Amino acid sequence: MFSGLFFSQKISSLLLHNFSIYHISPSHDFLRLPQEFLQFGAAPISMDVPVPSVDDLADQVADVLDFFGLAAVMCMGVAAGAYILTLFASKYGDRVFGLMLVSPLCKAPSWSEWFYNKVMSNLLYFYGMCGLMKDCLLQRYFSKGYSWSARALESDIVQACRSVSYTLLGERQSVNVWRFLQSMNGRHDLTEELKKLHCRTLIFVGDRSPFHPDALHMASKLDRRYCALVEVQACGSVVTEELPEAMLIPMEYFLMGYGLYRPCQVISSPGAL
Repeated sequence: MFSGLFFSQKISSLLLHNFSIYHISPSHDFLRLPQEFLQFGAAPISMDVPVPSVDDLADQVADVLDFFGLAAVMCMGVAAGAYILTLFASKYGDRVFGLMLVSPLCKAPSWSEWFYNKVMSNLLYFYGMCGLMKDCLLQRYFSKGYSWSARALESDIVQACRSVSYTLLGERQSVNVWRFLQSMNGRHDLTEELKKLHCRTLIFVGDRSPFHPDALHMASKLDRRYCALVEVQACGSVVTEELPEAMLIPMEYFLMGYGLYRPCQVISSPGAL
């Protein structure tokens, strides 16, 4: 979700120059068994372990902050991660400076999404990370009109993202992905919580993202004094991979509002190019 963002020289300079960055992946029990179940090489989780709720996953963010002694943070998340961080901000408002959300979810699954997730869960359960399952997930990552026949019309960057993602999805433990889908399929509507959220929020969403309506709904419910929406043209859900350069200027202005933005000054040494 973030490799394109951090491989962009200007954006990586902006973020790494101003922040220490902690990357959180879901864990089925952070305090007793801090195993990140969606990371590459993670062991499959026993089916006897209860599936964590979205509230459990949000509480784990607080556990991570406590573990590292962090009082308050600036949060960035994509899609499901954006939902969990928004829920975390609503529950632990004093621990969040601000939110930078990419293609965020904020409502409970519609009946069509719930059914679609159930179909994907059954595919995972019976067939593992098969080709059809990868295609279903990639459709969410990139755009509404995803199809392999459309690749000729895409940029080299998007084609590379698809190709790499397709390969890397095969390295995930299917039972762990199944459990994460179960967690997100049980999410609840955050609309009421959004009305009480007073940290500044910057929302990015691609106009081709299946989560575009959710992002618009979320922006309409947040206090306009604290919220900014950036709609990225010709882009799917993962703006951080497809068009990370579209995030640079909005992020600069967003951080300036906190007084956290410091331009990176490159100092040349003798003989350096």
